[in-house]
Amino acid sequence: MTQAPEIAHRLFEERFNAGDLEGLLALYEDSATFVRGPGQYVKDRAGLIDGLRDFLGTGGKLKLETRYAIPQGELALLSNEWTLTGTGADGQPFTHTGRTVEIVRQQADGRWLYVIDHPWGAQ
Repeated sequence: MTQAPEIAHRLFEERFNAGDLEGLLALYEDSATFVRGPGQYVKDRAGLIDGLRDFLGTGGKLKLETRYAIPQGELALLSNEWTLTGTGADGQPFTHTGRTVEIVRQQADGRWLYVIDHPWGAQ
């Protein structure tokens, strides 16, 4: 059964909330681009690992709401609204929000993997 591209959002949320770094990495193509912040693009596995590890390091819980998924052949343009909630190192609760822009590509086995992930791309 072929899944819709927005499955990438559900899988990311599940794996993030489980603290599963390896599971998150499995959602990205090897040469994926990840935007860590303004002007901070990483295009290698080590940079992706660092970025995802930092994100997981918040210890928060993530909720993703798909805004749109526009497929075109093997590619799809995605966006979601995310909310990250938790408790900071200072003991104070935090809530961070954002809107993403992502491109995913359908693999030969049917999986959708991130090609470009910009967590703040639709602010």
